Amino acid sequence: MRIAMIGQKGLPAQYGGIERHVEELSLELVKQNHEVLAYARAWYSPKAETKYQGIKIIHTPTIHSKHLDAIIHTFTATIHAIFQKPDVIHYHGVGPALMAWIPRVLTPKTKVIVTFHCIDRYHQKWGWLARQMLRLGELAACYFPHETISVSKTIYNYCINEYQSPTTYIPNGVNLDSKNSAPLQEFGLEENKFLVMVSRLVPHKGAHYLISAWQEAKKRAPELLQGYKLAIVGGSAFTDKYVTKLNSMIVNDKSVVLTGWQQGEKLMALFKDAKMLVHPSENEGMSLSILRAMSLGKPVLLSDIAENRELIPDPRFWFINTDVESLTKKIIELMSDEKLLTEGGEMNKKMVTDNFLWDDIAKQTEELYIVHSQ
Repeated sequence: MRIAMIGQKGLPAQYGGIERHVEELSLELVKQNHEVLAYARAWYSPKAETKYQGIKIIHTPTIHSKHLDAIIHTFTATIHAIFQKPDVIHYHGVGPALMAWIPRVLTPKTKVIVTFHCIDRYHQKWGWLARQMLRLGELAACYFPHETISVSKTIYNYCINEYQSPTTYIPNGVNLDSKNSAPLQEFGLEENKFLVMVSRLVPHKGAHYLISAWQEAKKRAPELLQGYKLAIVGGSAFTDKYVTKLNSMIVNDKSVVLTGWQQGEKLMALFKDAKMLVHPSENEGMSLSILRAMSLGKPVLLSDIAENRELIPDPRFWFINTDVESLTKKIIELMSDEKLLTEGGEMNKKMVTDNFLWDDIAKQTEELYIVHSQ
């Protein structure tokens, strides 16, 4: 089959959960001898890149601004894709789903799939108008395509309760094969002597809660946390003011390191060498950062939102969402219990192995394509 992927910024994935999702899914589909066309934006994927490990990269125009980038690129990608006569057009995200009606009308034989990755309208960075458009995108995601995929059971239930629309649950995934990693001396980090957060630096991901909790934990348990650091990996996503705020919080604190965006061997090292991943997000779809840490057998401390609890059902590794005091206490509690950290890491790896491997998830997606193409 010829499959067009639309909604991602580009490939290969530099940052962003949807980009990593599309990359891994596309690579698995290519292994099964499908032709994959992945649409890209020139500011994210250089125009010189037209092929990536068997995936065809196609650049179409956009306007690189917070509110116009995604929707304009989705439109231009959709128009281009129609003329490629794909068997399937697969949109990723509720914003891009707003364009899913176009192939339904213009090329009715093309099967249209939408993956509902996250309830984006809950994100703090969006204003009133953008949130209304994203709500329309949710409606579009549920009613325009031949099939809607939900990446979490929470989103599956949301679609039923909010829109009376049943969807197909196919989760995010991760691979167990561990890539090479690079030394971390440039960040002043030592193996097993730092906690890590990996995320876009946007308010709803909660880095400000984590910095405050870490600083308070260091005050309350100085001997326990002596020599440990907190590494926050990620960068701005049209949120420069927020990143400035985070930097102002750590002006006199050498125990917190903002590494900026990282990828490849450096990113893998930040996962592999960390003592624990902390994920303080206020809302999620299904976090690939959590899945990556779990696949490496790392313990994860996370906010108690429903999407996170799906991945780690053990409440010993939860803190109350947005509650700095709860997060502070949990950091101290977990760092005081080496046995619990080891147990958590082992449980996490088993959870991933049993439920979230990409080869299984790609097969489920491929089967969905085939069913609708018959």
